[in-house]
Formats: sequence, C-alpha cells, structure tokens
Amino acid sequence: MSSFAADHTVKQPGEWWLLALTSLGFFMSMMDSMIVSTASTAIRNDFSVSLAQLQWVLNAYNITIAALLLVGVAYGAHIGRRNMYVIGLLVFTAGSACAALSPDFSLLVGSRVVQGVGASVMTPMSMAILSASVPAERRGRALGIWSAVGGLALIAGPSLGGLIVATMSWQWIFWINIPIGLATAYLALKKLPFDSGNAMRPNPLDAALIVIAPAAFVYALSQSTSGTPDMLTLAIGVFGIICAIAFTALQRIRRNPLVPLHMFRSRMFNIGAIGTFLLYAAMYGTVFFLPQFLQLAQGANALTAGLEILPWTGTLVVVSPFAGKMADTYGERIVALVGFILQTAGYGWIAFASHADTSYATTAIALAVCGAGISMAGPALQKAMLGSVDRKYITNASGVFNISRQLGGAVGTAISVMVFYQFGTALSRSTFTQGFTAVMTASALTCLISGTATLWMNVRKSISKQHRKTLASPR
Repeated sequence: MSSFAADHTVKQPGEWWLLALTSLGFFMSMMDSMIVSTASTAIRNDFSVSLAQLQWVLNAYNITIAALLLVGVAYGAHIGRRNMYVIGLLVFTAGSACAALSPDFSLLVGSRVVQGVGASVMTPMSMAILSASVPAERRGRALGIWSAVGGLALIAGPSLGGLIVATMSWQWIFWINIPIGLATAYLALKKLPFDSGNAMRPNPLDAALIVIAPAAFVYALSQSTSGTPDMLTLAIGVFGIICAIAFTALQRIRRNPLVPLHMFRSRMFNIGAIGTFLLYAAMYGTVFFLPQFLQLAQGANALTAGLEILPWTGTLVVVSPFAGKMADTYGERIVALVGFILQTAGYGWIAFASHADTSYATTAIALAVCGAGISMAGPALQKAMLGSVDRKYITNASGVFNISRQLGGAVGTAISVMVFYQFGTALSRSTFTQGFTAVMTASALTCLISGTATLWMNVRKSISKQHRKTLASPR
C-alpha cells in the first residue's frame, strides 16, 4: 500500500475508508474458501467423518456462493449496494459464529452454507461499491489493491489455518471472523456511500431455479463417491438438470434476464467459461487433498502443511500482477495456453513423485509451477470473457465468470473425492498416497483438456471495434 499512497491514488480521506472496508469484506470471503484446507484433518478427526463427508466443509461454502452470486447482485441493485454489503457481512459473521459453536458435523456444514450466503454478496458488492465510488482516474489502482488483498487471503489462508489449528483449535478459524465482521459492518454503515437502489426486483422464479440447479446437481455428484448412486440421489441430480433447463428457457423470454443468453453466442465467451470451470475444478480438487496428503502421508503437522503450500499460493500473487499485461501483449490465447501447460506439468509432476518419502523440495518446485500456471490462465480467461461482450454486459459476464469459478471448484472437489475412492482409501499412508496420485493425475488431465480448448481462442477478432473504444476510453 505504500506505493499506492506515494502515487496519491486515493486523495480524499473518505476513499481510504472506502478501500479498507470493501477490501476487508473481500478478504474474509476469500480467506474462508482456503483457511479450512489445512484444518480439514483436524475437523475430520474431531467429528470422525469420512472424506466424502468432509468435502462438504469446502463445498457447502462454494456451492452456496455459486448458486446465490447472481441473485445477490440483482438484489444489491434493488435495495442498494451498501445495504446489501452490510447484510452480507452480518450473515457471514453469524454463519462464522454458528460454525465455531457447532456441536456436530451437520450443523458445521449448515453454518458453512450460511457463511456462503453472506460471502455471495460480499465480493460482488464490495467491487461494485469501489467501482462506483472512486473517480475514473484512480479507479484502476484502487481495484488493483482490492484484488491484491484477495490474493493475500489466498496466501495467508492455508498458513493461518495451520497456525490456528497447531496453537489453538479449528474452531478459531471461524471465531476470528466475528470481531472483524461486526466492526466492518458497523463502519460500512457509517463510512460507505449510500445508494437507494432501483425499483426493479429480480424474478423470484428465476432466482429459485438458479439457486436449486447447481446445488442439486453438485449434491447428487457428491453423494455418488461409490459410483453407484441410489434412486433418491439420482432423482435430485435429474431435478437439478431440469431446473437448469427451465432457467435457461426463462432467460430467453425475460426482458431483463439474470443471464443474457446472447453472450454465449461468442465462441470466445464459451471457451473462457469452460476453461475457467476446468481451471478451478483442478485447483480445488488439489486444495482439498494436498494438505491432507502432507499431514497424513508425509507426517507434517497442520502448521507445517500450511507453510509447505506457500510455493503454490505465493506464486499466485507474484505472477498475477504481470498476467494481465502479458495477455495485452501476447494475447489471451497464448497466455492461457502456457498457463495450462504449466499446470499440466506441475500436477503431473506431483502425481509422478507423490510418495510418502518424497522430498519436500520436489513437491515445492512442482507447486510453484502449478501456481504460475494458475496465475497466467485465470486472468487471461477472465479477460477473454469480459472482452467478448459489449460494455453494458460486463457485469453479467463477470457474474458468469465467478459462477464458473465457484461451481468448477465445487464440482472439482466432488469429482476428486470420487476419483480418490476409486484408487485409494484414507486407512493408511500407502492407500492414501495411491488415491492422492490418482487425484493429481486427474487434475493434470483436466488442465490438458483445458489447454487444448484454448487453441480455439482468438480474442483479438472477437472484440468489436466499439468495445475496444469503450475499453480504451476513460469511464
């Protein structure tokens, strides 16, 4: 932040409050998608649950965000961005308290759903408030700092989770949210600019369908770890697909749809969405199993496991600031392709070398390669999606990008558990390593498929002249 101050990007005292308060909400929502990773082993031991059950600590949060994100944005426009942001903070804080107090695993998962409800509006509303309130000449740097704070959460999450579990208990990964959440909500009411919203209310049927569809589908997928789902699970999955089809049909006839379907006429937009989905599917499958592999197979404690993940998460922040510039210079297709090649190599390297006695140096190098790949592919795919639509639909495109990211993470976690149980178990170090190797192989193959898909990208031709002018002109 020192360079930010030196450049006088924020010139009014109120803008410092604006940046701090919006960044705090974003930080907490990102943090809680990662901090549970190194606490997962402690949670599993405390409640004596299987890996198939444990995945819901991560997936309940991610699925809820994916399901509610567009609905939260729509209601934010209806009741006002600041009001919706404060509501999100309070709901997230309440969910954190419930998670910390959960006496059994079911209540913990339910509390993670409540957290996800709050987080589903904290990220888009914080970005919207910042974009609408900071003058155009200072907006880019402010959003850059806001994004960097989210990156810091990705770095700090696993390490902080490991530190808390090693020195206190896993419940404290949720307790720490409460004073921060309450203070941020109070100051947001006092310091953030008020906006009244508009009279347009989101269609309740559309909102219900987009919430039910992904939740039902991923639930059915998560219950199918044995490969032979029962009739109820199958029915829930089919119901989710029917809801998705109904939602799509309704969007065709809505005057103001939640998701304008004409965006999907662009090949670039479609490839960007699919690539984003697969990118985060591979990433979150790894996030779920890597800390457990380091602890159960290689004997690390929670703190050490959190620190050993730093080459992966740390690379995200080191490389990401340059990824956008590289995409501008070399094109989104090249940058995304190189990113997926690096991830394929990194995940494949880990799969090949994943043994109980593997030296950490080998794992660290592979993790850094994976992190560099994610840092390149993610921004390039986002830029491809946003650059393929007219400026007035950028908010909608951003929503689809974030849904692809969160839903990809949820589906990736569910599928990684299925793959794990096909090849291993959590009963011993050797059988856990076998399952982990299979998961890493699946992640490598996923990135290989994604990289192949990017060969069909041609962003430079997909962006209209008018859109290039709007991107180049000051807002």
